[in-house]
Amino acid sequence: MAEKNSLKETIIQVTTELIEENDGKIDRITARVIAARANIGLGLINYHFGSKEKLIAICVQRIIGEVISNFDTTKVYLTDKERLTAWATHVFNFLFEHSAIAKISILSDLQNYTSESNSVFTQYGFRNALTSTSDERDKAFLSFVLTAAMQVAFLGCEAVKDLLDYDFEKVSDREAYIKKLVSTMLANTERA
Repeated sequence: MAEKNSLKETIIQVTTELIEENDGKIDRITARVIAARANIGLGLINYHFGSKEKLIAICVQRIIGEVISNFDTTKVYLTDKERLTAWATHVFNFLFEHSAIAKISILSDLQNYTSESNSVFTQYGFRNALTSTSDERDKAFLSFVLTAAMQVAFLGCEAVKDLLDYDFEKVSDREAYIKKLVSTMLANTERA
């Protein structure tokens, strides 16, 4: 059993490396390329994962999971607003720096939105930034809205540029967008 899990992990690791090497352009990654790099038979990919697409989805989920788990929880923030802004900026920059991977993740989540989606894991991460808010429903709502607003802005960045005048090719505009978004969300919550 341990050998089977080790083989699966090797396949996942190799595929993840290929995704990153090809900047998320999965059309360049064939099952044959994965099998050759992992030094395994081609049929083992389908045997362990069902398809190349399912394997890719697992790898992308792990990549996104790494981003979420790398929130800087050791840094001391004076307010939830500072913490949430920093964490959201970290994620938003990742989306643009790894746009092909991010598109795969977001579109996959939108087609099959479950409690195991990267989007939901991101929301859980953002909830942890809200330490002074005790109402779990408020935390869940704010995290959901923040994640959705970031995803829509990422997927529709050209429209956002026309509508809101944020050019997300510029890191400064990404940071300004997140700062405005978090400020607006928390200000509205405080009034409610």
